[in-house]
Amino acid sequence: MRKAEVKRKTKETDIYVELNIDGKGNYDIATGIGFFDHMLSLFAKHGLFDLKVVAKGDLEVDTHHTVEDVGIVLGNAFLKACGDKKSIKRFSTFYVPMDEALVRVSVDISGRPFLYCDLPLKAERVGNFETENVEEFLRAFAYNFGITLHVELLHGGNSHHVIEATFKALGRALDEALRIDERTEGIPSTKGIL
Repeated sequence: MRKAEVKRKTKETDIYVELNIDGKGNYDIATGIGFFDHMLSLFAKHGLFDLKVVAKGDLEVDTHHTVEDVGIVLGNAFLKACGDKKSIKRFSTFYVPMDEALVRVSVDISGRPFLYCDLPLKAERVGNFETENVEEFLRAFAYNFGITLHVELLHGGNSHHVIEATFKALGRALDEALRIDERTEGIPSTKGIL
């Protein structure tokens, strides 16, 4: 079982993440940001990750620090849990529709952090969540996990739908990329390292 437990405390946030990559999609999420909790729950459910996130942040300021720092800790947890990356599929692309919205997420468990994000969002907020923090979360997650991540809105306009499709697609793409392929011997790279 590929599992990890990561804690991080700063003057702005106090975050704890427990992760099982080879889970069943069970989740327990409490960040103090209702919409963000919902998105992380969808991510875990559709990625079939067992995930616990407990975050306390300076929400009296805004949601930025909490969302970004959850991305940092979650990225660290995935990096720790996936271990040596032997025999993983490594690449995956998933398309997820949510009513009028269609989002494509592509991942490479590459060891090379990069984010391409093209998610034009019309609303500034969904609930108490500032929508510009979606990209902040994705960047923090990708860079701390060490993956190449491309996220694109192909069409759609409702910000809730676009963000929901993004988190579902991210979960599905990671589930596929992190699956063990018995045909792959060792690290899936001609370099011998990821």
